[in-house]
Amino acid sequence: MRSAAPTLVALVAALAVGIVLLVLVGAPPFEALWLLVEGSFGSASKISATLLAWSPLLLASAGLVVTFAAGLWNIGVEGQIVIGAVAATWVARSLPGPGWVVILAAIVAGAVGGLLWALLAGVLKTHGGVHEIFGGLGLDFVAAGLVIYLVLGPWQRTGVASTSGTDIFREDAWMPTLEMLGTGWPVIPVLLGLASVVVVWLLLRGTRFGLRLKAVGRNPKSAALIGIPTNRYLLGAFAIGGALAGLAGTVQVTAFQHKLVPSVSGGYGFLGILVVLLAAFGAVWIAPIALFFVAISVGSTQLDLRLGLDSAFGGVLQGFIVLFVMVGGAWSARRASVERAARGEP
Repeated sequence: MRSAAPTLVALVAALAVGIVLLVLVGAPPFEALWLLVEGSFGSASKISATLLAWSPLLLASAGLVVTFAAGLWNIGVEGQIVIGAVAATWVARSLPGPGWVVILAAIVAGAVGGLLWALLAGVLKTHGGVHEIFGGLGLDFVAAGLVIYLVLGPWQRTGVASTSGTDIFREDAWMPTLEMLGTGWPVIPVLLGLASVVVVWLLLRGTRFGLRLKAVGRNPKSAALIGIPTNRYLLGAFAIGGALAGLAGTVQVTAFQHKLVPSVSGGYGFLGILVVLLAAFGAVWIAPIALFFVAISVGSTQLDLRLGLDSAFGGVLQGFIVLFVMVGGAWSARRASVERAARGEP
């Protein structure tokens, strides 16, 4: 409870600031906050939409936990999501056969696409001396440009070139849903997301690979001195993170958009970085934190429909939450440092 206190205080502070902002713009604050909840969990169809948005964020966040454990800032996660979506789209558009074969092939293609794109950033770092932030950002722009080229060029809609996306996939290439309570439930995406979190938690907690990866992340020079091949583990972290990001892109095109669009990443890569920061770089709290963020994003659409309030308020609230959590974390670290100094500890 003591370690969780700064986060809880930050959440309360962010909500207090949100209420003040709502009062300043003349909106009823408690009704607006209730609309956030009702808009994301108020009906079976809304819960389904929230779960569908939750899945790619879980996948991206789980992959980022691995790269953070290796001491890497995988800013290129957005591009890895995009390339995974491109690879899955290629399969959905070109592979004949029954639906389960197409979906399985799209899942594999998306993971491989994200993996290979991440390895490009990894090779630039390990063999070219390019910091992963700069290499990742550059590859993000390349991936975004590639999607626009495909949407306006080779994969343009029949008879028209439009940035609204490609033609809708045939229904065999849609990720199947479970029909229940009058809506389709995204069972496969949710299972993929939850499985990724569990696998990453087990990988980092109970395997030799995870132990060595964390050693590389903590002190790469010391890890190399004791015989750990640091470059190999860095590339392994990039590969795992990229594969999971590629799966997030696959979910986007086969379960949500059912086509390739320029904004296919949905910002889940950058949002995943915030989720992992709030989860203290571990996998344990990823699922509830990601669900909280997604609920705000999905529910905020109701603010515009019901109150005439811009849905960007949800993003503002998310930003204040992250800001206050970071401030709380810095304060806790400073307090611990002062306490150690008072005891004469290093």
